[in-house]
Amino acid sequence: MGMVQKPRLLLACAVLLLCGTAAAEDAYKFVTQIPVGGEGGWDIPTIDNESRCLYLAHATKVDVINLEKNTLLGTAITDTPGVHEFLPVHEFLRGFSSNGKESKASVVDLTTLKTVSKLDTGEGPDAMAYEPLRGEVYVFNHKGNSATVIDAKTSTVTATVPLGGTPEFATADSNAHRVYCNLEDKNEVAVIDTTKHEVIARWPVAPGEGPGGIAFDLANHRLFAGCHNKMMVMLDTNTGKVVANVPIGAGVDGCAFDDALQLAFASCGDGTTTIAKEQAPDKLSVIQTLKTERGARTMALDPKTHRIYLPTAQFQPAPSPSPGASPARPTIVPNTLKLLVYGPTGTDK
Repeated sequence: MGMVQKPRLLLACAVLLLCGTAAAEDAYKFVTQIPVGGEGGWDIPTIDNESRCLYLAHATKVDVINLEKNTLLGTAITDTPGVHEFLPVHEFLRGFSSNGKESKASVVDLTTLKTVSKLDTGEGPDAMAYEPLRGEVYVFNHKGNSATVIDAKTSTVTATVPLGGTPEFATADSNAHRVYCNLEDKNEVAVIDTTKHEVIARWPVAPGEGPGGIAFDLANHRLFAGCHNKMMVMLDTNTGKVVANVPIGAGVDGCAFDDALQLAFASCGDGTTTIAKEQAPDKLSVIQTLKTERGARTMALDPKTHRIYLPTAQFQPAPSPSPGASPARPTIVPNTLKLLVYGPTGTDK
């Protein structure tokens, strides 16, 4: 790691001071919102720090947002039915999308945003993770209970990893040659050995239940899992044990960790994002319950500005369900999709 730049250090000190005092001012505040529009649902936003773009999985395409101008680019990545996530890999000038409705991954030229090819995955590809040491993209197949491994350089499938459960989000730990994946229906984290392409351990997340979003603190070997019983747990990746937990909102999906500020985030569909401070190896404390908007359940963290981006939209009331039927999902109002942007208090940089 290089030396920390002075503005970044000052920002970190300011936020850390705020975390350790009873200051009246919240750690994060609303900055702006970015109109996206269009129709259909959305899923995972991904920030590309190299190009300063945000990629938002949106129905059958991937919208591209310029983070310096906070504007939607005119060009989108198309023909991605039921897309859940897009991962850029600049080393090979390629990007990869998980197309849930066709059980394929698109291979995209990052210079033109055009699809080069499509690869077969397991059923229902969803979240993804990139392992830079081996140059591999992991596509987690929600319905297929597996992970498809893609060589990013050759754009070919090299392995399929059975998971024995329903995967949600995942994150890579190159130092340990591992990928960690939450298995929602098993209440555990599956530990994948990236050299063997197989699961080598399963870590329970109890007292958490139904783990969804995941984030990783590489320096301190801490893993964060947002769980559907309104809890975020922190695990020690050296031992696989849960060492702390904090309460969060309902309907969690996304998680993120800011290395510089030592803050963990859990975004929830009930319109809240929990911000917690990793104060010690076994201590995690909530410093703010950030009020967002209903439906803002996924998120992306910009490591340059420390801002978080949460997509959501307006909803029409859900119709009354038939007797004995499950409640229907509310309908998204067309052209209301937007990105909510929040940043550290006391800085506009």
